[in-house]
Amino acid sequence: MSDKKEVAISVKNLHKTFKLPHEQHSGLKQLLVSVLNRNRKKGYELQHVLKGLDFDIEEGDFFGIVGRNGSGKSTLLKTLAGIYSPEKGAVQINGTLVPFIELGVGFNPELTGRENVFLNGALLGFSRDEMSAMYDDIVKFAELEKFMDQKLKNYSSGMQVRLAFSIAIRADADILLLDEVLAVGDEAFQRKCVNYFSDLKKNKKTVILVTHDMSSVRKFCNKAILIDKGVVIAQGDPNEVADSYSKQFIANNQTSIKKKHRFGTGEVIYDNMQYDLSDDIFKLEFDIINKTDQAYSDVTMGFDFCVNDEIVIGNDTRFIGKYKNGLKLDAHQRKHLVVKFKNDFGKHQFTLNANITTGLGMNVTDYMRSALQFDSNNVRYADAWKVLSHPEIIEVEEGR
Repeated sequence: MSDKKEVAISVKNLHKTFKLPHEQHSGLKQLLVSVLNRNRKKGYELQHVLKGLDFDIEEGDFFGIVGRNGSGKSTLLKTLAGIYSPEKGAVQINGTLVPFIELGVGFNPELTGRENVFLNGALLGFSRDEMSAMYDDIVKFAELEKFMDQKLKNYSSGMQVRLAFSIAIRADADILLLDEVLAVGDEAFQRKCVNYFSDLKKNKKTVILVTHDMSSVRKFCNKAILIDKGVVIAQGDPNEVADSYSKQFIANNQTSIKKKHRFGTGEVIYDNMQYDLSDDIFKLEFDIINKTDQAYSDVTMGFDFCVNDEIVIGNDTRFIGKYKNGLKLDAHQRKHLVVKFKNDFGKHQFTLNANITTGLGMNVTDYMRSALQFDSNNVRYADAWKVLSHPEIIEVEEGR
């Protein structure tokens, strides 16, 4: 018997072009001025966004799609979702697909949270009886028990996203299309999302994840592609694709890092990293250096713990309330930091990947694969895959 998997999505020679008009009229006055201006530029220009994409996604794949802003990811996403039609080529979907693209589309701000649950459920194809059966679980997951009889217009944007996400995950589809939804809500809700995606991976659900977060690609995905200027420039192993993505950010200047398995612009980097492991605490100690003339207020540090090169647990400083909006560094400042994790590691040999970004994840300044290696003999957790999705950071101490 063949072990070959069925193809869930097949993309063949996919092209998509948009017409960008040279003239845009937002009112009658602008239209009259344009008509009277004989030297105005007429017509439109073509923007070729997707240029012959080819790839297959098999049943059970957790498939990552990555690329810098403007690479064509969003256009590809909307084409897979059926929002855009291919100009050339074909997209074949084998099964039902639910896109998590614009959460909350169809919400009515004048209705209560409770009424919007039933409204949004109807848009997803659920009957009123089915939504009634799921209602308590939806509200509990969204953590909005006290607010369901208030009008949606009085909700914060975060509350609306939590409610929309809690409804959307009830859809029983063959394929899930996720666009940066790992970042929805606050810290506690993000952890719920991560646990949900861990369950999807464990249950072999077919998932497409479009993201800028390489730690998510490394942790969840078994395959990935990197898109640049509308073409696939790397595909296959998610670690290799994530490395290729990080290399795109290397600046052509003297501060760039030139070392195997280390990538980044070199603007903010790690130095003197070491660890100490006790029965209760994993302590990571290092310096972080701003090598530029500018100050930063949005520096994020991420840590991925791996077994056999597969990320099994990870965290970053955005999960700490104090650092939710980033760490501050003055120009040319060196700061000593101690990050303490709760020791929930299983009995395994671990390697640590460490990254630094500015712009809250947008600009990779330092990424080190296998920065450290350590053995954990914690028999309380014999299987590393049963460890917390995010090992708890107990505290971060700032030194000089």
